[in-house]
Amino acid sequence: MAVTPMAYEAQFFGFTPQTCLLHVYFSFQDYLIDVMRVVDSVILKKLDAIPGCKITPSEIRKSTEKFLLFMKERFDQLFSKMEEVLLQLVLKIPENVLLPEDKFQEQYSYSKEQFQALQDETRQLEERFRAEVSAGQALQAELEEQKAVQAQLEKILAWFDGLENTCREHGAGNFKESLEFLTQSSKKLQEVLKDVEKKSKTIKKQDQLS
Repeated sequence: MAVTPMAYEAQFFGFTPQTCLLHVYFSFQDYLIDVMRVVDSVILKKLDAIPGCKITPSEIRKSTEKFLLFMKERFDQLFSKMEEVLLQLVLKIPENVLLPEDKFQEQYSYSKEQFQALQDETRQLEERFRAEVSAGQALQAELEEQKAVQAQLEKILAWFDGLENTCREHGAGNFKESLEFLTQSSKKLQEVLKDVEKKSKTIKKQDQLS
């Protein structure tokens, strides 16, 4: 039996041609053995019907076994030739034939260099994607930090506003300079708060774009 792999034929037929021929070979051998058994049985019956026959059943079986061996040798020779013809002319897909499911390979064929270039480009895109994800996570962390700072500043501004209102309600004139200082400080803090809000909006936009 031929041992040359025929992977493309196996893809088309669903089995390897060698396996198919091997089943045919064993099936024929089994059939030949069954026939010889029938022949042996028929000969023995015929001999029993002949009076004075000196041929023993063991001699008949030896003869049929020799005949079976001869037939198997002849069959092996013939089958070897048949196998060669079937594998080359019947069960073989020509090299210039492309199966329907492989047509896309003909349309989108790439050389080794082109395939390597595509792999390099894919790897670069993956690295860029990971870098953008990391940058987005860093921006998100900074945004959360800015939110926390903004909340603290709003509390400070509320405290200054409450102090200024209290001084005004009680007419604490001796606190004039302190109030002016507090007012100026409050305005500065408000400007800082606006700057923080502006930066937070910018970070949000960058996060959305990424």
